[in-house]
Amino acid sequence: QVELVQSGGGLAQAGGSLRLSCDASGRLSSTLNMAWFRQGPGQDREFVAGISYNGGATKYTDSVKGRFAISRDSMKNTLYLQMNSLKPEDTAVYYCNAADLRLGWPWGQGTQVTVSS
Repeated sequence: QVELVQSGGGLAQAGGSLRLSCDASGRLSSTLNMAWFRQGPGQDREFVAGISYNGGATKYTDSVKGRFAISRDSMKNTLYLQMNSLKPEDTAVYYCNAADLRLGWPWGQGTQVTVSS
């Protein structure tokens, strides 16, 4: 069973940057697409960014395009999310997981990102 541990969140001012990390205790399979999700206050969890198994393709939700960048280091079993030009509406708890949620991996504790205006 994979255990996902997210880190790197914190408090940032609007326009600032944060870099999130996701470490997998088990093997972060090089054959799996991975993704970041977030859940804002009173909102449903939503997809933010995804990356293919080999890092060759990425996908973003419209609201973060041009500001966020997802990447992965399969040797380190680590997934990253570089977040630039942060906005207050980016405030949320951020989670990583397999892009295909049918795998049923546990969500982990997430990492809180708070952006002040």
